[in-house]
Amino acid sequence: MVYSLVAATVLLALLSLYFLAQSLNGSTGQRIIRLLFVISFAYFVYLYGCWVFLSVYLKYAFAAASLIALMVAIFKRRKIPGRRKSVYAPLFFAFLFTSLNIMYFTGTTGIPETVDLSFPLKGGNYLVFQGGKGLPTNLFHYSYRGAIYAIDLIKLDDMGRRGTHIFSANLNDYYTFGDTVYSPCNGRIVKTQSSNPDNIPPSRERGPTNTNQVLIDAGPYFVFLGHLKQYSVLVHEGDSVVAGQALAQVGNSGFSLEPHLHIQVHAKEEGKPWYKGRPLYIQFNGRSYLLFQQIDTKHLDR
Repeated sequence: MVYSLVAATVLLALLSLYFLAQSLNGSTGQRIIRLLFVISFAYFVYLYGCWVFLSVYLKYAFAAASLIALMVAIFKRRKIPGRRKSVYAPLFFAFLFTSLNIMYFTGTTGIPETVDLSFPLKGGNYLVFQGGKGLPTNLFHYSYRGAIYAIDLIKLDDMGRRGTHIFSANLNDYYTFGDTVYSPCNGRIVKTQSSNPDNIPPSRERGPTNTNQVLIDAGPYFVFLGHLKQYSVLVHEGDSVVAGQALAQVGNSGFSLEPHLHIQVHAKEEGKPWYKGRPLYIQFNGRSYLLFQQIDTKHLDR
């Protein structure tokens, strides 16, 4: 799956550059419609492309290449005589990609109820591997136990890579694996689990019953942190914790393809298990983050 996503990102990026370079050929009407399509398509690839499997900074190289391709189109534009081509397909795809680009920022869940937490990782540059305001950016979480606002976090190196390989069966090749997890809030530990083995990619076992985890009762809401490293949990049920206290290490237990920290928050509701309470949209240190956005801990207020 990882290699398929990498291939799709590269192919779509190249196709986008080709479309941009050809966007101003044809009649005036055709040029306008085609330009709307190719710009919306290029921005879609920029936002949703799985650049992190190579380097997150490649998205900026793609943005620069897109501007160059557009300049080439401007300087080489020409009116091509002959039969008019249908504009319905470009109009349809322009509408489709524009809608997806808008929903990247707005999501499909309306205005969410938010909760502000301290960022649970320290000492590096991190990425929202999955996350957002419901569909389409949080697709994998959307139907799973009400986790429509859940966030997955991974660590990056200085080159914007999440590991030493595009995809590796060695857990230590992932920079996130073994990273210390800190409590994002004050509260009381109501559940822990630490004995489950970490999956060796690409194998994975479905959670949550075999996901190493910490569940915190933070008063009006519950905070769940999952996919923790085997035997790394430092706290016990009934313990009181404060924000910034070490809890465990990032692992790859449960329904996880590669090491990452999963975090989700639910409002406490009488008579309901924690995961059936209202899902809350997470902010870290007063700021919200979306799919594939970076979080530099050096710039966070603590």
